[in-house]
Amino acid sequence: MTLTFPLLMAIVLINGAEAAEPTPAARDCDVPESLIASEIDLTRVTSEIKDRHRLDISVVGSGSSALTGPDGPRFAYPARLEAVLRDRLPGNEIKVTAHVQLRQTTAEMAAGMQETLAQDKPALVIWQAGTVDALRGIEPEEFRNSLETGIDAIAAADADVIVMNMQYSPRTESMLGVEAYADVMHWVAQQRGIELFDRLAIMRSWTDSGTFDLYAATKDYAMARRVHECIGRALATQIINAAHLDAGNMQTTR
Repeated sequence: MTLTFPLLMAIVLINGAEAAEPTPAARDCDVPESLIASEIDLTRVTSEIKDRHRLDISVVGSGSSALTGPDGPRFAYPARLEAVLRDRLPGNEIKVTAHVQLRQTTAEMAAGMQETLAQDKPALVIWQAGTVDALRGIEPEEFRNSLETGIDAIAAADADVIVMNMQYSPRTESMLGVEAYADVMHWVAQQRGIELFDRLAIMRSWTDSGTFDLYAATKDYAMARRVHECIGRALATQIINAAHLDAGNMQTTR
């Protein structure tokens, strides 16, 4: 598939922050409970917080997990997730390590998963997948096989996993056909009994409610930082809920 410049710009609508001023506080970006509710338990996260008072998280993803510019890592959702978890789980040591590789397919990320797990020894892996596969037209069945290979590696390392699907762009939705890949991720999550962070549906709900005008996001880099802030907050809520952590009672004495 040949991508025109406007299409490429729309695809990376949440990747383009260049300015260095701090991200404005996220406001009015609540997520419908139905989009982050789950019956899945993050048992390893629960035990790490309760027994060791710490939580190590690895974020594995492609370009949509990052922001460009010298201060990009500070404002991307992995860093915002770490900040929110530290605030909501006081007295615990929280570390989020981001492994972001531009233009990597799910198969390529899965191939490096064991090395990442051995290096970080995380209790939780957040794996963002599907965006590059959609861009390259990878067959959904091949995508599913790669996803399950990576999930198997995470399970073998005794870590919890949350799979995250692609971001929503109203400008490219009909061009990329991401729904097939999102459906695969839903199916795999259900079959494997693992958490799914439905970024696609969450961002679509923000567009429908008028919280963000994602049609304008290619020109609004401040919005990109706000979206990442909101993604980090929603992820933190999902983790805390799925691990059954009472944030008000998590403070520890040392």
